[in-house]
Amino acid sequence: MAVADAIGAAIAAGELRPGQQLPTHRSLADNLGVDLTTITRAYSEARKRGLLHATVGRGTFIRSQGQLAPPQKSPRGPVDLGMNVPPLPPDAQLQHLLRKGLSRLMAKSEAAELLTYQSACGTLEQRAAGTLWLRPTFGKLNVERVLVCSGAQSALTAVLGTLAQPGNVVLTDALTYPGLRAAAAQLSIQLVGVATDADGILPGALERACRKVRPQALYCIPTIQNPTTATMPLQRRRAIAEVARRNDLRVIEDDAYGLLPSSPLPAIASLAPEISFHVATVSKTLSPALRIAYLAVPDAAWAMRMRTALQSTALMASPLLTSLVTAWVNDGTANTVVSAIRRESAARQAMAREVLPAGSFAAHPEGLHLWLNLPSRWDRRDFVASLQQQSGLVVVASDAFAVVTTRLPEAVRVSLGAASTRDRLHGALESVAAALRRQSVPPFAGVV
Repeated sequence: MAVADAIGAAIAAGELRPGQQLPTHRSLADNLGVDLTTITRAYSEARKRGLLHATVGRGTFIRSQGQLAPPQKSPRGPVDLGMNVPPLPPDAQLQHLLRKGLSRLMAKSEAAELLTYQSACGTLEQRAAGTLWLRPTFGKLNVERVLVCSGAQSALTAVLGTLAQPGNVVLTDALTYPGLRAAAAQLSIQLVGVATDADGILPGALERACRKVRPQALYCIPTIQNPTTATMPLQRRRAIAEVARRNDLRVIEDDAYGLLPSSPLPAIASLAPEISFHVATVSKTLSPALRIAYLAVPDAAWAMRMRTALQSTALMASPLLTSLVTAWVNDGTANTVVSAIRRESAARQAMAREVLPAGSFAAHPEGLHLWLNLPSRWDRRDFVASLQQQSGLVVVASDAFAVVTTRLPEAVRVSLGAASTRDRLHGALESVAAALRRQSVPPFAGVV
């Protein structure tokens, strides 16, 4: 949105002229130090506002006055398949619950306390709510090990900066969460990919990597991995924990999706608590509007260290949002919303299995996204460009997740949660299926 705003401001100031060609998506992403998908979405937003037009094979240009189109504000515009967010379940009435919950908080006599600075990393009550939230994957958890953070990205950055120094190595899946890549780049930490299979990181490959590069930590997403959707079974989690113990390797466990499965698996941090740092955001299981994450650390001493690190980057989580999540966890509203999101996600995954070719993708039946393998005739970048040009749909190519840039799979991540209704998602998935069936591949390789 900021990039689109900047384009509009530059046009208004005369710094960008009608007909002027803009940089390619990739070159602008490199110059700004952001993901390729960020620029793709920014250009798409600028086109919706009538600022730009794109010509296949030529590039993206500033519209002339005669070409100006009205902003596309209709809810019938293209469905967003690029952003991984939980769906709005119709039966949960999330907006009503938000209004009701915030009204109750502000009606309390101590409401003024929510409008000022509070204890960093949460009060005792808020941290105790964190232990309840983590119970399905942890079991009983000591409150002194839990901290409240202003979102998972803040927690990941603080943990990375505490465990590793510039130039150190952190291991991860060869395809991993782009937010980790961004944090590692900011901290000058080197990421090294570890081989995986359908169950996640291979213990043998992890063992070899420990001996070869002497890493400071392992970062992993054991449940519904982003982007591949792999979920480690319990035996694999135990094996990974054992390799980490044997090599004195810290584990950074990103459990954004851990509560989505009907039967949550034990967190790696519950199997090896003395070496693990567990990050669990509520953004993927409740709402991105609630920028709260819980961080479970090995012990009270580590909690003090991480408190200092978190304060230096985000000072504290929002008192208002933290109090709302705490109330929801304590009164059961949070579990109600998670259950509704799980049901809606399952329905959307069933729809994807119905619309997309059988065997064309990997997915968890209750997950928010799927990993679509492209036919051999498609290059992933051509597919992304073609889909956006033909249908206005954004999907994310494997490049956005790659720790290394060689031998990337011809695959894209398709997110199912942002569509406002199942009908709209169905139409979007039909467009994806049509693109997969297309036999003649247009020359989109020059559009990035």
